[in-house]
Amino acid sequence: MTIASNVKQCLSSIKGIEAQLASLALNSLDKESKVIFHETMLTIEDVKKDLQYRVLELERQEPQFKA
Repeated sequence: MTIASNVKQCLSSIKGIEAQLASLALNSLDKESKVIFHETMLTIEDVKKDLQYRVLELERQEPQFKA
């Protein structure tokens, strides 16, 4: 598996984690838990953006990695 493939797979996992945290934030009954899940989701969103940028960089540098 290439680096680009690994990064794309990681990005896909991060998107799933972000969605799960959003769901937990919405469905949690405890206010403190809602806040923690939401803040964690925002942190994961930043990681997701960084990985998306990295995928673009990999594709720009190595056109054969484009899906």
